[in-house]
Amino acid sequence: MKKIFYFILSHSIFIAICSAALVLQTFQLLHLTVNYYTIAFIFFATLSSYNFYWLVSKNAFGKIKYDRSFFKNEFSNAFLFIAASVAMMICFLKSSLIFYTILPGFVLTILYALPLLPVKSLTFTKRLGILKTVLLALTWVYVTVCVPVNKLIFDLSDSELFVFARRFLFMLMLCIIFDSRDSAMDKIRGLHSLATDLSQRALRTLVIIVFIALFSTFLFHERFNISLYQSIALQISTVALLVVFYFSTKKQDYGFYYFIVDGMMLFSAMATYIASI
Repeated sequence: MKKIFYFILSHSIFIAICSAALVLQTFQLLHLTVNYYTIAFIFFATLSSYNFYWLVSKNAFGKIKYDRSFFKNEFSNAFLFIAASVAMMICFLKSSLIFYTILPGFVLTILYALPLLPVKSLTFTKRLGILKTVLLALTWVYVTVCVPVNKLIFDLSDSELFVFARRFLFMLMLCIIFDSRDSAMDKIRGLHSLATDLSQRALRTLVIIVFIALFSTFLFHERFNISLYQSIALQISTVALLVVFYFSTKKQDYGFYYFIVDGMMLFSAMATYIASI
Protein backbone atom coordinates (compact mmCIF):
# COMPACT_ATOMS: atom_id res chain seq x y z
CA MET A 1 0.00 0.00 0.00
CA LYS A 2 2.84 2.37 0.88
CA LYS A 3 4.50 1.72 -2.50
CA ILE A 4 1.25 2.41 -4.35
CA PHE A 5 0.78 5.65 -2.40
CA TYR A 6 4.36 6.73 -3.21
CA PHE A 7 3.87 5.84 -6.90
CA ILE A 8 0.71 7.95 -7.10
CA LEU A 9 2.49 10.94 -5.56
CA SER A 10 5.84 10.60 -7.34
CA HIS A 11 4.29 10.12 -10.78
CA SER A 12 2.02 13.18 -10.45
CA ILE A 13 -1.20 11.17 -10.51
CA PHE A 14 -2.41 12.82 -7.31
CA ILE A 15 -1.67 16.35 -8.48
CA ALA A 16 -3.47 15.56 -11.75
CA ILE A 17 -6.51 14.59 -9.68
CA CYS A 18 -6.18 17.91 -7.85
CA SER A 19 -6.12 19.86 -11.12
CA ALA A 20 -9.24 18.03 -12.33
CA ALA A 21 -10.94 18.88 -9.02
CA LEU A 22 -10.14 22.57 -9.49
CA VAL A 23 -11.75 22.46 -12.93
CA LEU A 24 -14.90 21.00 -11.40
CA GLN A 25 -14.77 23.78 -8.80
CA THR A 26 -14.60 26.37 -11.61
CA PHE A 27 -17.72 24.92 -13.24
CA GLN A 28 -19.57 25.00 -9.91
CA LEU A 29 -18.53 28.51 -8.86
CA LEU A 30 -19.57 29.88 -12.25
CA HIS A 31 -22.75 27.76 -12.38
CA LEU A 32 -21.77 26.17 -15.68
CA THR A 33 -22.71 22.77 -17.08
CA VAL A 34 -19.97 20.33 -16.17
CA ASN A 35 -18.03 19.09 -19.20
CA TYR A 36 -16.40 15.83 -18.17
CA TYR A 37 -14.23 15.64 -21.28
CA THR A 38 -12.73 18.99 -20.30
CA ILE A 39 -12.06 17.70 -16.79
CA ALA A 40 -10.41 14.60 -18.26
CA PHE A 41 -8.40 16.76 -20.66
CA ILE A 42 -6.98 18.83 -17.78
CA PHE A 43 -6.25 15.66 -15.79
CA PHE A 44 -4.23 14.09 -18.59
CA ALA A 45 -2.59 17.41 -19.55
CA THR A 46 -1.36 17.81 -15.97
CA LEU A 47 -0.19 14.20 -15.83
CA SER A 48 1.66 14.63 -19.12
CA SER A 49 3.28 17.98 -18.33
CA TYR A 50 4.46 17.02 -14.85
CA ASN A 51 6.01 13.74 -15.98
CA PHE A 52 7.66 15.65 -18.84
CA TYR A 53 8.98 18.17 -16.31
CA TRP A 54 10.48 15.43 -14.13
CA LEU A 55 12.15 13.76 -17.09
CA VAL A 56 13.69 17.06 -18.16
CA SER A 57 14.70 18.05 -14.62
CA LYS A 58 16.64 14.82 -14.08
CA ASN A 59 18.85 15.73 -17.03
CA ALA A 60 19.18 19.37 -16.01
CA PHE A 61 20.32 18.60 -12.46
CA GLY A 62 22.01 15.24 -12.95
CA LYS A 63 23.65 15.62 -16.37
CA ILE A 64 21.99 12.43 -17.51
CA LYS A 65 22.05 11.35 -21.15
CA TYR A 66 18.78 10.52 -22.83
CA ASP A 67 19.82 7.07 -23.99
CA ARG A 68 18.22 3.62 -23.80
CA SER A 69 19.33 3.04 -20.20
CA PHE A 70 17.79 6.33 -19.09
CA PHE A 71 14.36 5.50 -20.49
CA LYS A 72 14.67 1.99 -19.11
CA ASN A 73 15.28 3.36 -15.61
CA GLU A 74 12.58 6.02 -16.01
CA PHE A 75 10.15 3.82 -17.92
CA SER A 76 7.15 4.57 -15.71
CA ASN A 77 7.53 8.35 -16.07
CA ALA A 78 8.14 8.10 -19.82
CA PHE A 79 5.19 5.75 -20.27
CA LEU A 80 2.83 8.01 -18.31
CA PHE A 81 4.02 11.03 -20.30
CA ILE A 82 3.28 9.32 -23.63
CA ALA A 83 0.03 7.64 -22.52
CA ALA A 84 -1.27 10.83 -20.90
CA SER A 85 -0.38 12.86 -24.01
CA VAL A 86 -2.38 10.49 -26.22
CA ALA A 87 -5.33 10.49 -23.81
CA MET A 88 -5.16 14.29 -23.62
CA MET A 89 -5.49 14.60 -27.41
CA ILE A 90 -8.43 12.16 -27.46
CA CYS A 91 -10.23 14.14 -24.74
CA PHE A 92 -9.56 17.37 -26.60
CA LEU A 93 -11.20 15.99 -29.74
CA LYS A 94 -14.17 14.79 -27.69
CA SER A 95 -14.56 18.08 -25.85
CA SER A 96 -15.80 21.42 -27.13
CA LEU A 97 -12.51 23.14 -26.34
CA ILE A 98 -11.12 25.60 -28.86
CA PHE A 99 -7.43 25.18 -29.67
CA TYR A 100 -6.52 28.85 -29.32
CA THR A 101 -7.86 28.90 -25.76
CA ILE A 102 -5.63 26.04 -24.62
CA LEU A 103 -2.55 27.22 -26.54
CA PRO A 104 -1.53 29.82 -23.90
CA GLY A 105 -1.60 27.01 -21.32
CA PHE A 106 0.94 25.01 -23.32
CA VAL A 107 3.07 28.13 -23.82
CA LEU A 108 3.07 28.91 -20.09
CA THR A 109 4.03 25.30 -19.30
CA ILE A 110 6.97 25.45 -21.72
CA LEU A 111 8.08 28.83 -20.36
CA TYR A 112 8.21 27.39 -16.84
CA ALA A 113 10.40 24.51 -18.05
CA LEU A 114 12.86 26.78 -19.93
CA PRO A 115 15.39 27.03 -17.04
CA LEU A 116 15.76 23.23 -17.16
CA LEU A 117 16.48 22.93 -20.87
CA PRO A 118 20.15 22.25 -21.77
CA VAL A 119 20.45 25.38 -23.93
CA LYS A 120 23.15 27.91 -23.02
CA SER A 121 21.22 30.84 -24.45
CA LEU A 122 18.43 30.14 -21.97
CA THR A 123 20.55 30.22 -18.82
CA PHE A 124 19.29 33.75 -18.06
CA THR A 125 15.86 32.24 -17.32
CA LYS A 126 17.31 30.70 -14.14
CA ARG A 127 17.59 34.22 -12.72
CA LEU A 128 13.98 35.24 -13.26
CA GLY A 129 13.24 34.86 -9.56
CA ILE A 130 9.80 36.27 -8.76
CA LEU A 131 8.61 35.63 -12.31
CA LYS A 132 9.23 31.89 -11.88
CA THR A 133 6.84 31.67 -8.95
CA VAL A 134 4.24 33.94 -10.52
CA LEU A 135 4.49 32.04 -13.80
CA LEU A 136 3.73 28.71 -12.15
CA ALA A 137 0.74 30.15 -10.29
CA LEU A 138 -0.49 31.82 -13.48
CA THR A 139 -0.16 28.57 -15.42
CA TRP A 140 -2.29 26.73 -12.89
CA VAL A 141 -4.92 29.46 -12.90
CA TYR A 142 -5.11 29.69 -16.68
CA VAL A 143 -5.45 25.94 -17.08
CA THR A 144 -8.08 25.53 -14.34
CA VAL A 145 -10.14 28.66 -15.09
CA CYS A 146 -9.70 29.90 -18.67
CA VAL A 147 -9.60 26.46 -20.28
CA PRO A 148 -12.83 25.22 -18.62
CA VAL A 149 -14.75 28.35 -19.63
CA ASN A 150 -13.13 28.12 -23.08
CA LYS A 151 -12.06 31.77 -23.12
CA LEU A 152 -8.87 33.81 -23.23
CA ILE A 153 -8.13 36.03 -20.21
CA PHE A 154 -9.22 39.16 -22.06
CA ASP A 155 -12.65 37.66 -22.80
CA LEU A 156 -13.54 36.67 -19.24
CA SER A 157 -16.68 38.08 -17.64
CA ASP A 158 -16.59 39.88 -14.28
CA SER A 159 -17.54 36.71 -12.38
CA GLU A 160 -14.93 34.69 -14.28
CA LEU A 161 -12.26 37.31 -13.55
CA PHE A 162 -13.19 37.16 -9.86
CA VAL A 163 -12.70 33.37 -9.82
CA PHE A 164 -9.48 33.83 -11.81
CA ALA A 165 -8.08 36.40 -9.34
CA ARG A 166 -9.06 34.38 -6.30
CA ARG A 167 -7.59 31.18 -7.74
CA PHE A 168 -4.36 33.04 -8.53
CA LEU A 169 -3.94 34.19 -4.92
CA PHE A 170 -4.68 30.66 -3.69
CA MET A 171 -2.17 29.07 -6.05
CA LEU A 172 0.42 31.76 -5.29
CA MET A 173 0.35 30.78 -1.62
CA LEU A 174 0.79 27.12 -2.58
CA CYS A 175 3.72 27.97 -4.87
CA ILE A 176 5.39 30.00 -2.12
CA ILE A 177 5.21 26.99 0.21
CA PHE A 178 7.02 24.82 -2.36
CA ASP A 179 9.50 27.60 -3.14
CA SER A 180 10.37 27.85 0.55
CA ARG A 181 10.98 24.11 0.71
CA ASP A 182 13.24 24.17 -2.37
CA SER A 183 15.08 27.44 -1.64
CA ALA A 184 18.29 25.83 -0.34
CA MET A 185 18.57 23.44 -3.29
CA ASP A 186 17.56 26.15 -5.78
CA LYS A 187 20.45 28.33 -4.58
CA ILE A 188 22.87 25.46 -5.16
CA ARG A 189 21.46 24.89 -8.66
CA GLY A 190 21.51 28.59 -9.50
CA LEU A 191 17.73 28.83 -9.76
CA HIS A 192 15.80 31.82 -8.47
CA SER A 193 12.33 32.10 -6.97
CA LEU A 194 10.47 34.23 -4.46
CA ALA A 195 11.95 32.18 -1.64
CA THR A 196 15.55 32.66 -2.84
CA ASP A 197 15.20 36.36 -3.63
CA LEU A 198 13.28 37.45 -0.54
CA SER A 199 14.23 37.18 3.12
CA GLN A 200 12.20 34.86 5.35
CA ARG A 201 10.60 37.87 7.01
CA ALA A 202 9.66 39.46 3.68
CA LEU A 203 8.30 36.14 2.42
CA ARG A 204 6.09 35.68 5.47
CA THR A 205 4.87 39.27 5.14
CA LEU A 206 3.96 38.56 1.52
CA VAL A 207 2.05 35.43 2.55
CA ILE A 208 0.07 37.41 5.13
CA ILE A 209 -0.77 40.06 2.50
CA VAL A 210 -1.90 37.41 0.03
CA PHE A 211 -3.94 35.69 2.76
CA ILE A 212 -5.69 38.94 3.73
CA ALA A 213 -6.49 39.68 0.08
CA LEU A 214 -7.76 36.13 -0.42
CA PHE A 215 -9.86 36.17 2.75
CA SER A 216 -11.30 39.57 1.86
CA THR A 217 -12.89 38.16 -1.28
CA PHE A 218 -15.73 36.99 0.99
CA LEU A 219 -17.04 40.57 0.87
CA PHE A 220 -17.72 40.29 -2.86
CA HIS A 221 -19.28 36.83 -3.18
CA GLU A 222 -22.83 38.09 -3.80
CA ARG A 223 -21.72 40.57 -6.44
CA PHE A 224 -20.06 37.78 -8.44
CA ASN A 225 -22.81 35.18 -7.97
CA ILE A 226 -20.92 33.00 -5.49
CA SER A 227 -23.37 31.48 -3.03
CA LEU A 228 -22.94 32.08 0.70
CA TYR A 229 -22.22 28.40 1.36
CA GLN A 230 -19.67 28.26 -1.45
CA SER A 231 -17.98 31.39 -0.12
CA ILE A 232 -17.80 29.92 3.39
CA ALA A 233 -16.26 26.77 1.92
CA LEU A 234 -13.66 28.88 0.13
CA GLN A 235 -12.89 30.74 3.36
CA ILE A 236 -12.41 27.48 5.26
CA SER A 237 -9.97 26.38 2.53
CA THR A 238 -8.13 29.69 2.81
CA VAL A 239 -7.69 29.38 6.59
CA ALA A 240 -6.61 25.75 6.17
CA LEU A 241 -4.00 26.86 3.65
CA LEU A 242 -2.57 29.39 6.12
CA VAL A 243 -2.34 26.62 8.73
CA VAL A 244 -0.52 24.43 6.21
CA PHE A 245 1.89 27.30 5.49
CA TYR A 246 2.65 27.56 9.21
CA PHE A 247 3.48 23.86 9.44
CA SER A 248 5.57 24.12 6.27
CA THR A 249 7.96 26.41 8.17
CA LYS A 250 8.82 23.35 10.27
CA LYS A 251 10.75 20.36 8.99
CA GLN A 252 8.39 18.14 7.00
CA ASP A 253 8.69 14.99 4.92
CA TYR A 254 7.89 14.17 1.28
CA GLY A 255 4.32 13.17 2.01
CA PHE A 256 3.50 16.51 3.66
CA TYR A 257 4.28 18.50 0.51
CA TYR A 258 2.99 16.14 -2.16
CA PHE A 259 -0.11 15.01 -0.29
CA ILE A 260 -1.04 17.69 2.26
CA VAL A 261 0.13 20.84 0.44
CA ASP A 262 -0.96 19.69 -3.04
CA GLY A 263 -4.04 18.22 -1.41
CA MET A 264 -5.20 21.71 -0.45
CA MET A 265 -6.45 22.05 -4.03
CA LEU A 266 -8.52 18.90 -3.66
CA PHE A 267 -9.71 19.99 -0.22
CA SER A 268 -10.89 23.35 -1.56
CA ALA A 269 -12.69 21.71 -4.47
CA MET A 270 -14.35 19.11 -2.22
CA ALA A 271 -15.49 21.80 0.22
CA THR A 272 -17.02 23.76 -2.66
CA TYR A 273 -18.67 20.62 -4.01
CA ILE A 274 -20.30 19.86 -0.67
CA ALA A 275 -21.41 23.49 -0.34
CA SER A 276 -22.95 23.32 -3.82
CA ILE A 277 -25.17 20.32 -3.09
